[in-house]
Amino acid sequence: MGTPDFAVPSLLALADAGHEIVCVYSQPPRPAGRGQKQRLGPVHAAAAARGWPVRTPESLKTPQTQQAFADLELDAAVVVAYGLILPPAILAAPRLGCLNVHASLLPRWRGAAPIQRAILAGDAESGVTIMQMDSGLDTGDMLAQLPLPLQAETTGASLHDALAAGGARLLVPTLAGLNAGAIEPVPQPQQGVTYAAKLDRAEARLDWSRPADALERQVRAFTPWPGSYFVLGEERIKVLEAELHGDSGPPGLVLDDHLTVACGAGALRLITLQRPGKSALRSDALLRGFPIPGGRRLPLPAAAETETETETEKPT
Repeated sequence: MGTPDFAVPSLLALADAGHEIVCVYSQPPRPAGRGQKQRLGPVHAAAAARGWPVRTPESLKTPQTQQAFADLELDAAVVVAYGLILPPAILAAPRLGCLNVHASLLPRWRGAAPIQRAILAGDAESGVTIMQMDSGLDTGDMLAQLPLPLQAETTGASLHDALAAGGARLLVPTLAGLNAGAIEPVPQPQQGVTYAAKLDRAEARLDWSRPADALERQVRAFTPWPGSYFVLGEERIKVLEAELHGDSGPPGLVLDDHLTVACGAGALRLITLQRPGKSALRSDALLRGFPIPGGRRLPLPAAAETETETETEKPT
């Protein structure tokens, strides 16, 4: 039971390990692209390519849908970024229950966006937890964990791929151990619980009144989506890569001719940028056709223009 790219490695790992994929559940196809044609999600497409039956209910709450699930007589259901709430009748139907591959070291970062929140918070590590699902929000007992150190260059994209692969590797032996009775589920500790709220596009705008290190993490966390940006004139310019710089000045002030921008503390040098409808460019190439000279002041978001704030705590 899964929908996006993150879930595909786990699905294929189960099949490659010799498990019988009785059925695949995924979100219904959605309109996409200029023509708004119906497009299969990555898991749906991967399952269709292998010839596995796919079900795409809008909800799992109806008695008919729950009975159809129970009729599969499953040993286990594996849930990876599916996108639908599983009612108690669904959770209870498989012999071994429903296992979830979650992209954090629970109980830290329960919820929708654990990958990006870990980077934004400056965590030293992330990881994957295989969890026995219950009716709470990522509150089930833990079956296995795989930690992964976060590096200075880790982005949302690179961490997504590493955790998707790590979850797939961890899933197969965990499922085997659970089936053999060799794994004892461990309740999550009550200490250290944090919640990873769903990403909002409004968060993506760079607020130069914040510290440079927080903005550098934001750029990495929001690559590739939703993409950090600043506004200049009528254009929303994405920042795909940036690095810390030792200079300082009033927030939003361009300090030199290399796109070093002063922040609430320190400065950020913008390395790779993308104008609307154009290809990504290194800053020197972009500046040749779109000058942003030293001394120019980049606007702050409206809320920050009236009250300059400095980040003092990591988000929790």
